[in-house]
Amino acid sequence: MTDNKTDMIFIKPHELGWRERIFFLLSGIIVSIPITLFLEALDQSFYSFLPVFITTFLSVVIFAPFIEEFSKAYPLFYRYSLSERSLFQLALLVGLGFGITEFCIYVFIYGVPFYIRLPAIFFHAASTSIVAYGIAKNKAVLFYLLAVGLHMSANFFAVLNQLIPVMVVTFFTYYLSYLLYQKTTNRYLEPKD
Repeated sequence: MTDNKTDMIFIKPHELGWRERIFFLLSGIIVSIPITLFLEALDQSFYSFLPVFITTFLSVVIFAPFIEEFSKAYPLFYRYSLSERSLFQLALLVGLGFGITEFCIYVFIYGVPFYIRLPAIFFHAASTSIVAYGIAKNKAVLFYLLAVGLHMSANFFAVLNQLIPVMVVTFFTYYLSYLLYQKTTNRYLEPKD
């Protein structure tokens, strides 16, 4: 619609509907299943000639952060007239879906205590939102690498059974996500050619 006095064009902001929110939550759930099982298979068999600690380190500390952060962020490139804040919210849902599914796999299939995996649900939501912030600001690679670095740090300390450093990294990631959310706006993202 055009205001004749100023010739400015006003665009009604895109509102996230429940179907769209469910779609992105399901995207995280669906992506999580094959990724989690693939990484577990890598850990158990692919490099069976290496010592167990080395295989765990490679799959959990090195490969998992790169693969998981990319897989969670991938659906976010489906951006069409979204605001920065909407993209951020969808990222939280993708990460939450991923985290919930990974939680269920680790707790109900692999027998990991639920209280150990509970913070990881929200870690995945927070780390995915960090990548989304980068996408919104046209700095996707930088923020992807930041999320990967945080993920690597948390997994590194987890492999060493160092709960306090894991929790420090986890809560720092939550806090960083919160700070970045505060910096998002309802400004529309420019479509990429």
